Amino acid sequence: MRAAIVGSTGYGGVELIRLLEAHPNVTVTSVVSSSSAGSYYSETFPHLTEIVAGVMDDVDPALIRGKADVVFLATPHGVSAQLAPRFLEAGLKVIDLSGDFRLKDPAAYEAWYKKGAADQAYLDRAVFGMCELFGDEVAGADFVSNPGCFPTATTLGLYPAVKAGWIDPNSIIIDSKTGVSGAGRGLNLSSHFSEVNENLKAYKVNQHQHTPEIEMVLSRAAGRPVTTTFTTHLVPMTRGIMSTMYAAVTDRDRTTGDFLQLYREFYQDRRFIRIRQAGTYPATKEVYGSNYCDIGLNVDARTGRITIISVIDNLVKGAAGQAIQNLNLMMGWDETLGLGFAPVYP
Repeated sequence: MRAAIVGSTGYGGVELIRLLEAHPNVTVTSVVSSSSAGSYYSETFPHLTEIVAGVMDDVDPALIRGKADVVFLATPHGVSAQLAPRFLEAGLKVIDLSGDFRLKDPAAYEAWYKKGAADQAYLDRAVFGMCELFGDEVAGADFVSNPGCFPTATTLGLYPAVKAGWIDPNSIIIDSKTGVSGAGRGLNLSSHFSEVNENLKAYKVNQHQHTPEIEMVLSRAAGRPVTTTFTTHLVPMTRGIMSTMYAAVTDRDRTTGDFLQLYREFYQDRRFIRIRQAGTYPATKEVYGSNYCDIGLNVDARTGRITIISVIDNLVKGAAGQAIQNLNLMMGWDETLGLGFAPVYP
């Protein structure tokens, strides 16, 4: 299969190129950039000189249709809403890494993203590609909306317990921390080295655009509307997300061992979910550069609450890796193709 990557000069686009180089069934045949079309990709990213030798294409569906079968949109929010329909109508499969098609309610999108929503017909057409939860719906699709990084780490950590009714979904508090690459490659003061180094700060308190996406998935698990308290923090590291989640258990007789068994059964045979042994908890470095999501948990009998810790690499499982996993599911391939590598450590 031939793949085009739109937004190839952003971190998500670069990661797609790195990962697809190892995919046995996919060749990157077009790297696309509206701002750098006509220039050599290696001028921007010399470390990929032998992988992408040519110049970057402009955003032209007619041109890309002749070069590719599937398009990855690694573009900013608001851009994909305009581009995805053009590529779909050109007969290409589309995997969108932005947030433009995750929420099905245009009003919710506009309220949280502060941008105009995509056409409702395309919102309805896009399949929400949370692979471990809704992978069956991705199979055979031609248009997939890749989940956000925070919702991936968070909902994978919470979904089994919410679906089983073992925690009160309206008691959930989510504390998430992310590395600076989650802000993208663009220049802004909040990701300036002097602002981030030796610093820890909360941001978008009660306003983060991933909030409704998390609640959408958890509401599906619970079978009723769910609201959460979700707070994000920026930490001085390049990659990684850790979501630490707290919730009231519905039966105080259930133990940590009971929950671990529930999670292992729920994620049985899901190669990219790793459930930790009792008393051990994951760290972001332990999934660095990989498509894994590691989950650890502990029930506090004293408070009647559970603590769930979930970690991912935001650029892989939280973006490019899950997008490739979605492509594998779309095509009926083994979902691990091109993703079967160990984390980078240290």
